[in-house]
Amino acid sequence: MSDFSVKPVLTGEKTVLRPFTAADAETMWEIIGDPEVIRFTYEPSTELSPERLRSWYGSRATVPDRLDLAVTDPDSGELLGEVVLYDWDPAARGCTFRTLIGPRGRGRGIGTEATRLIVGYGFEQLGLHRIQLEAYAHNRRALRVYEKVGFVVEGVRREVQLRHGEWADEVIMSILDREWAARSLNSTAR
Repeated sequence: MSDFSVKPVLTGEKTVLRPFTAADAETMWEIIGDPEVIRFTYEPSTELSPERLRSWYGSRATVPDRLDLAVTDPDSGELLGEVVLYDWDPAARGCTFRTLIGPRGRGRGIGTEATRLIVGYGFEQLGLHRIQLEAYAHNRRALRVYEKVGFVVEGVRREVQLRHGEWADEVIMSILDREWAARSLNSTAR
């Protein structure tokens, strides 16, 4: 089991995941401010600014305890979003996953492929045992993506946050290394 200090480039048919640079901050600022990203992730903090994001994304290549990768278009190189493995627990060989895809990356299967690429890397290269995530129950598109990749619902935290005057539930999901291996074996056997 290695840590997350290696920042790989992971290539699929629809996307390339690559390490972030400070130059990505401006595009991420636009993506984070997208109304749909806000609806399905969080309300932006007043502490966010382009300068803070430049510092944040500029430092992602050097942190050994999390893996933040830019989701990009393989033809144009355009930055479309991010995938992240974080809250790494070396003893349990587990971590948490999150993603966000901006408007120009939606509806193209990019989120599904990006999720498969980083989850596969986590299990096959890093030796993880378990990857978990939390998603709002009203984020149906994301939940479908996670289920397609093999995440299993473990439970629901009811009414965890008041969002636009309504209480939002949070769905807890995970996938284990043996579940990933079985899915991978079945997909190559076809």
